[in-house]
Amino acid sequence: MKGLFKSKPRTPAELVRQARELLIYIDLNGPSREGKREEKMAELSKTIRELKSILYGNSESEPVSEACVQLTQEFFRENTLRLLIICLPKLNLEARKDATQIVANLQRQQVHSRLIASDYLEANKDLMDILVSGYDNMDIALHYGAMLRECIRHQSIARYVLESEHMKKFFDYIQLPNFDIASDASATFKELLTRHKSTVAEFLSKNYDWFFAEFNSKLLSSPNYITRRQAIKLLGDMLLDRSNSGVMTRYVSSKDNLMILMNLLRESSKNIQIEAFHVFKLFAANQNKPAEIVSILVTNRSKLLRFFSNFKLEKEDEQFEADKAQVVKEIAAL
Repeated sequence: MKGLFKSKPRTPAELVRQARELLIYIDLNGPSREGKREEKMAELSKTIRELKSILYGNSESEPVSEACVQLTQEFFRENTLRLLIICLPKLNLEARKDATQIVANLQRQQVHSRLIASDYLEANKDLMDILVSGYDNMDIALHYGAMLRECIRHQSIARYVLESEHMKKFFDYIQLPNFDIASDASATFKELLTRHKSTVAEFLSKNYDWFFAEFNSKLLSSPNYITRRQAIKLLGDMLLDRSNSGVMTRYVSSKDNLMILMNLLRESSKNIQIEAFHVFKLFAANQNKPAEIVSILVTNRSKLLRFFSNFKLEKEDEQFEADKAQVVKEIAAL
């Protein structure tokens, strides 16, 4: 008989509504009503898992686009996304992982050819403040970091973070003693500074002085090898990008920047030397070198030429050899 009265499966919209009610309950009720809260927690974890399997499919079935659309519309109709982000620290580890994947997936879901997540975040930009500040909390840093990287796929949201006070915090987050969190912050920082070309160019032009002062002193001069290596690689990616040509010209006209690069060329790490070379060659190739740059290069000419004569990659690389020959020619001709 039991089988006759099975409850019919809930629709995606009903599941979202149930998740919202449970999140409100968890948000408002502290640990005082422990038994009831545990029960609601278990129910919420199960509901979050079901929502994830609608968006991602499971071992038996692929996601159904109509169900994904219904779920996405309901998620952004009320503040379910906000609740999920705010309540994340109160969830257990499995539910946090599922919630992180749901937030990531929703950023890409289209409803009538529109990314409605972008419109929602546009009206709720303060959620980015919560996500960035997650790097201060070891328990949720990696979950919030992953969500943040998905949200900044939307250009206007990336612009908001770039223009916020949070950008200064990244220089400290990247140097946190916890390796996983520091690496995650570094990945987010890189994404912010490379994904949306025109927005990045505008940000770097407007914030050139403080940004590169911090970049040089905290990242390129960091005592941590991995920090230096990632920073010099990122610097090369930014300066060699055509959209940042104005910033690049300004960077390679500074003698302080040149001194930092020459120190990086002297590092014992081959990886850092190679990345530093890709930036150093821009100083050498600059046809309008300021007098003080010329003076430093001339003073160090014999050392530099000796260094480049022994500077080789393990694998043959025609482009590298051509770049090196050009640098040597420029320095020898000064």
